[in-house]
Amino acid sequence: MGDKKKNSAESDLMQKIVGLCKRRGFVFQSSEIYGGLKSAYDYGPLGVELKRNVMAEWWRSMVHEREDVVGLDASIIMSPKVWQASGHVGGFSDPLVDCKDCKTRFRADKAPVVEKGAEVKYRAQGKTVTGVANQPYVCPECGSPNLSEEREFNLLFKTNLGPVDTGDSTVYLRPETAQAMFVNFLNVQSTYRLKPPFGIAQQGKSFRNEITVEHFIFRSCEFEQMEMEYFCPPEEAPNWLDYWKQERFDWYVRLGCKKENLRLRAHEDDELAHYADGCYDVEYKYPWGWDELEGIANRTNYDLKKHQEASGKKLTYFDPVKINPETGKQGVHYLPYVIEPAAGATRTVLMFLLDAYDEEPPSEGRKDGRVVLRLHPRLAPIKVALLPLVKKDEWLTGKAREIVKDFLRNGINAFYDEKDAIGRRYARQDEAGTPFCITVDGQTKEDGTVTIRYRDDMRQDRIKLEEAVHIVTSKIRE
Repeated sequence: MGDKKKNSAESDLMQKIVGLCKRRGFVFQSSEIYGGLKSAYDYGPLGVELKRNVMAEWWRSMVHEREDVVGLDASIIMSPKVWQASGHVGGFSDPLVDCKDCKTRFRADKAPVVEKGAEVKYRAQGKTVTGVANQPYVCPECGSPNLSEEREFNLLFKTNLGPVDTGDSTVYLRPETAQAMFVNFLNVQSTYRLKPPFGIAQQGKSFRNEITVEHFIFRSCEFEQMEMEYFCPPEEAPNWLDYWKQERFDWYVRLGCKKENLRLRAHEDDELAHYADGCYDVEYKYPWGWDELEGIANRTNYDLKKHQEASGKKLTYFDPVKINPETGKQGVHYLPYVIEPAAGATRTVLMFLLDAYDEEPPSEGRKDGRVVLRLHPRLAPIKVALLPLVKKDEWLTGKAREIVKDFLRNGINAFYDEKDAIGRRYARQDEAGTPFCITVDGQTKEDGTVTIRYRDDMRQDRIKLEEAVHIVTSKIRE
């Protein structure tokens, strides 16, 4: 009974988040008027701002605030030789199984485990029946043991470049942003005159033909990534792995994520990628349990070595100071090791929505409860809302619109709202995650002051009109 209540609560929270996203314009189902497209989502006016803010904060901390990391924006479509060299064409696959009863298609490694030959009960055609498991798992949807044989399913999206569909025109939509940073390693290093350790960062869309898409925007076929490849001398790699795993964990905390909902988990030896010499996941306690938010891996020199072998181009770095162990003289060519912090932008957006969501019950002096998104001000889609107390007072509405323009000129996303009672307008902004509301009223005419209301504790202060932009800007930067 306890598990059922827990699962119900988890499902309830996700339903609330999905409902909020639709109601307030964060996320819509793609092609909704045509019945929607599975695993495809559109980001509405608030959603696109939240996603842009998350990615901007990542870029600011990873690139703009550091001297040792630079950016890249590579093509989504690359030479198919890139994906052949990296192993994606030949080995980027998942074990696929079909349920013969409910026709669900799923990944074998994500299915419930049972003892092979065990008797299992499941639902089929509205009845409870008994069967024998012919494989060490059962259907995750109906529990049936009647499954197809396991087969490998390649996750690459294949398409054609050019007007004629021939074998020579086959290309792939990138399944990750990382490989472009490896193949551009020497381009970036030489043009920017960089010396290891240094990093190359990239954000952008990636595509994986996932067998199982789940949990709203957490896992979908089209998604956005925030990745950085940090090239360093091999002997320094363990220290940089330690550094980056902590730095990336702390980034989420600095942006308001509750520390108790985060953890760092080291990969066991049997789950490490074949190229990795150590890996950590930053995991978040999602409604369905702990799941990956970001991976920080020591990829060794595997990728550079593979591309060097396949392309015939030297991708080594020449260090004129380092001692060559073979000759004992200064100067040595080597392939750097790579530490890779790789985060999913879209699943990070979901994480911040879940972590910020709060419901407050009615309390003394407030008959209605409220739903509030306690987003960090730097992430909030709207930073400040301007609310004239009386819609029909042209002076109030005109002054409120003047203040909106003042905020916008200073690079602060402001919103004007005059519809409904002030309490309802506050409630809408609470659900949108807006940290500050400024009300223009009759007293503004008399002494040039306005009321600023703070989202998290609903405190209200009277401030001078000319100080509004400065006060809000200071609060956002805290």
